[in-house]
Amino acid sequence: MATSNCRNVGKLLQRQSALFICDLQEKFRTNIQYFDAIVQVSSRLLRAARLLDVPVIATEQYPKGLGATVKELGLDEYPDIKPIAKTQFSMLTNDVIERLKQQHPDVKNIILCGIETHVCVQGTALEAMNAGYDVHVVVDACSSRTMVDRMFAFERMKQAGAWLTTSESVILGLVADASNPKFRDVQKLIMETAPDSGLLSLLSKKI
Repeated sequence: MATSNCRNVGKLLQRQSALFICDLQEKFRTNIQYFDAIVQVSSRLLRAARLLDVPVIATEQYPKGLGATVKELGLDEYPDIKPIAKTQFSMLTNDVIERLKQQHPDVKNIILCGIETHVCVQGTALEAMNAGYDVHVVVDACSSRTMVDRMFAFERMKQAGAWLTTSESVILGLVADASNPKFRDVQKLIMETAPDSGLLSLLSKKI
């Protein structure tokens, strides 16, 4: 088997990954495209991450004005996950960077979901890649107020080197093997197809 000059193909490894959940807050509920679906898919990612012992970092953009994280995401079930308040668009605040270095030094892959795709998600992806992380953007768990902003943000992140992927692909990629002792529990999360989050309409615009 070749061992040198191997290109990065974006393979996820459970022990080297962290889930970043970006700004799924109350004030965005009424103006983000497919908001309910985005939250539902992000909740699946959250539950899978906890089953697989993947670290989770959640943020809130200016919570004083934009409200708290929506209840249906399910963060309340995991009291050890405290959303980090921020004003900058990137999730890579000083607190987050320090937490990664001190508590999760093995993390090389950031799995990214949330809102808005063209602002805080994109800002996080670009800064994380600039810091040397591989970024996997979960396209069925990210959205914006307009589909145009969402579409071109995906293009922008892909051009910069991010991997565009789906929630089910991420979840099964982390499991990696049906012999994984957590496989049966994780399988229950994906037995039902993920809700429509408008991706087909994005594709139709590009054709």
